Amino acid sequence: MLNRVILVGRLTRDPELRYTPSGVAIARFSIAVNRNYTNQQGEREADFINIVTWRGLAENCANYLRKGSLVGVDGRLQTGKYENQEGRTVYTTDVVAEDVRFLEPKNRSESASDFGGGSYGGNSYGGGKNNNYGRKSMDDPFADDGQPIDISDDDLPF
Repeated sequence: MLNRVILVGRLTRDPELRYTPSGVAIARFSIAVNRNYTNQQGEREADFINIVTWRGLAENCANYLRKGSLVGVDGRLQTGKYENQEGRTVYTTDVVAEDVRFLEPKNRSESASDFGGGSYGGNSYGGGKNNNYGRKSMDDPFADDGQPIDISDDDLPF
């Protein structure tokens, strides 16, 4: 059996960080994920999906993500139910994230030096004021340097 969810979307609110009685961090937030089609008015509709993260990943999400942040989420779908104050059964569906990738700086208008280096949710961002979030352009083997790329048919896997 397989239970795997991969999503890319923007946070609809800041993550809410809490701790269990035993001290384990848990963060909850939701992301908006655009649908592949448009409605009759030509607008894209979105699904709003609840995300749950645990432990260090939860703390990183709470510290570095804000409403509007673009993220990639890899996890599993989990359903549950509880009784609300009126005694009605409420059904829940959440994605329990095993990995959250931060797909852009925490604020596009801030410089890359505000990241200070380190790894957050699996992505590494270097400090400094270089382009590409701290990486020098010569570190990118796919950077366009204006020269033709010499690839023979033997180099292609197909």
